Amino acid sequence: MTGLLIVIGLIALLLSGIPIFAALLLTGSAVLFFAEGSIESVADTVFAHLNSPVLLTIPLFILMAQLMIRSGAVDDLFQMANTLIGHVKGGIGVATILSCTIFAAISGSSVATAVSIGQTAIPQMKRYGFPERSALGLVAAGGTLGILIPPSGPMILYAVVANASIGALFLAGIIPGLLLALVFAVFCLISARRSGDIDRAPFPGWKAVLAAMNKSIWALLMPPVVMGGIYFGIFTATEAAAVGCLYALLVGLLVYRNLGLRNLGLCLRDTVLTSLMVFAIIAGAAVFGNAITIIRLPNQISELIVAMNLTPMMFILVVMAMIFVMGMFLESIAIILITTPILLPALIALDIDLIWYGVLLMINLELAMITPPVGMNLFVIKGITGSPLSTVIRGAAPFVLLMIGGMLTIMALPDLATWLPRVAGYRF
Repeated sequence: MTGLLIVIGLIALLLSGIPIFAALLLTGSAVLFFAEGSIESVADTVFAHLNSPVLLTIPLFILMAQLMIRSGAVDDLFQMANTLIGHVKGGIGVATILSCTIFAAISGSSVATAVSIGQTAIPQMKRYGFPERSALGLVAAGGTLGILIPPSGPMILYAVVANASIGALFLAGIIPGLLLALVFAVFCLISARRSGDIDRAPFPGWKAVLAAMNKSIWALLMPPVVMGGIYFGIFTATEAAAVGCLYALLVGLLVYRNLGLRNLGLCLRDTVLTSLMVFAIIAGAAVFGNAITIIRLPNQISELIVAMNLTPMMFILVVMAMIFVMGMFLESIAIILITTPILLPALIALDIDLIWYGVLLMINLELAMITPPVGMNLFVIKGITGSPLSTVIRGAAPFVLLMIGGMLTIMALPDLATWLPRVAGYRF
């Protein structure tokens, strides 16, 4: 009963509009006060959790994404994808998904992916006859790939809270992310063939294709450089983020040549602001996690689940259903930081692979980005297009079903998530 009241109180604070870090900090401090009679341990808890070299990964990947966005690489990526496949009926939709997939591997952000690709792709899709709701839904769903395809901010947060390997998680997200992108692309082609209104662009010729690929080659090389180094054990995830930053800086300065002092200053400013927000949330989550550990809430839940004799798969199904509902009302970061500390002992007790669970969690968080009433990507697409929210929701609805199917596939075939990190030598 105590645990239920704590969770209800926390969710009520979050739904009231209070910042995530403040809700976590206030709830955790209140639990500590009633359990121990003081909140003296708060400062030590915050310092212990923030004093971690692993957290350097967050601002470095954020800076890497900012540098690539402001260098102008996004327009080149979409132009390359459209030149390559835009001549196929529905190909411009596939080009949008391809652009989202590549940019997700650069930005690590669903919102950044949806905004950056959407501004270029949505007008083009409408021009070639895509219904408005299909164009809006396609970009909203394609943008969610930023959560699953590494580098991913939510993946890093989950890894920190669950004490899991960031490198293993990054590699585990690659095949499921590409699988979802492929499913989206096939759905787009099938839908286009059933529609008589969608036109195809003329094939510009292989010379134009090669020229477009050559122009975007530096952006295309970034994911292999970052993830290839992790896969082959050349550097850790934190070192990969530093290498990615240096690569993005050199591309912006020497290739695109538009990263002047003003743009560099904006990149640094946005990186600092975003990083401070994330670190504040981590600090609040640390206090909340410490508080519920002191009152043994995670252990009690673990003991209850063991007593219920749930199989691991039954437990996963229940948890995924619960997180799906939470995703309709809460942001992905809040869901990670609320559920992971509570469920972790139960996951360990049931011998559930934390990397596999992490991938399932990321797909569920992707769903949260396009499910109303609080789907972030829905509001982002509405904001950049001015279209009615109901139109965006209708366009994204088919992709909700496709993503649920993808999540069930990863549940049934865990090797789709765990094979690549195991081949790379990770043991978990």
